[in-house]
Amino acid sequence: MIAEDAETAEHRCPVEGGELAVRTTGEGPLLLLVPGGTGAADSFRALVKLLRTDFTVITYDRRGHFASTDTTTGPVPVSRQADDALAVLDHVGGSGPVAMFGTSAGALIGLDLVARYPDRVTAFVAHEPPAIQLMPDAAGILEAAAAQVRLARSGDLMGAVTRFADGIAGAALPDLPNLRLPNESDWLRLFDRELTEFFDYLPDLRALRRTNTEIVPVAGEASRGWYHYQPAKILALELGLPFTETPGAHLAPQRNPTKFAAALKDLLVNV
Repeated sequence: MIAEDAETAEHRCPVEGGELAVRTTGEGPLLLLVPGGTGAADSFRALVKLLRTDFTVITYDRRGHFASTDTTTGPVPVSRQADDALAVLDHVGGSGPVAMFGTSAGALIGLDLVARYPDRVTAFVAHEPPAIQLMPDAAGILEAAAAQVRLARSGDLMGAVTRFADGIAGAALPDLPNLRLPNESDWLRLFDRELTEFFDYLPDLRALRRTNTEIVPVAGEASRGWYHYQPAKILALELGLPFTETPGAHLAPQRNPTKFAAALKDLLVNV
């Protein structure tokens, strides 16, 4: 632990090839939040404030992003990211089953953790997992992602981010001259080492069907018609589970935190 105050404790969690920056806050049963996108715990800042009255909320920066480190090279597989999430649970004392929420790529990480460590999670809410390999019309989406990776690696990071954002409901960048891209290194890492791994990932449906974890596939009502909406519906169908719509679109945990927190609490209480 490197810092602590009355509300939030900050930890350094060792993992293979790095260290993760972890925060815990609140009171009640443990709830682990796994970020998507560029892997920032801060993406949940507003959501955490609304959840910590009911849960001890755990957040972390994914490996190599923001305050977390990574000494490895090459692609970062989803399984390694899931092992990181498990290490966070071990580090904060979550030896028993906990509740878990993952959004976007974080939902894929959660699905992998649940498939391989089913006794560690009581309930998992998977918000818009980009499980593209479940979709019958995945080819065009995969081609678009590959083009974004090529752009980023060729030096046109802004072009890659713009195309990426244009494909997500409510996330398009403003059309402004000289628009500055924040957190460039984190975006480059996403394209160079992670995006292909996420989009190539196929959830282990057989293992997920066997688990006792209550899996809740959800997607935002404002995401209908976008590629990131459909996989949650397919996942629910494949697992024989209900599919639930949540308020907002893909970025609802950040942009509609009040309504989203209320919906998430209801889902976790009712599973």
